[in-house]
Amino acid sequence: MAENPLKILEGKIDELIGLCEQLNTENRTLKAENANYQRERRDLLEQNAQARTRVEAVLDRLRAMEQTP
Repeated sequence: MAENPLKILEGKIDELIGLCEQLNTENRTLKAENANYQRERRDLLEQNAQARTRVEAVLDRLRAMEQTP
């Protein structure tokens, strides 16, 4: 005898619920990773700006030394 159509539908709904839970978990993980990458990017940009400022200061001092007799 064929399986009850309601049981088939129930099984498919259960599969969809499981898939939704899995996707929600994956989505939360990806959002957390994205937030971490954004923080890391911001920190790296800040470090880059600080390094640029220090290099420019060193270059300015070197230029000043060259101009001093």
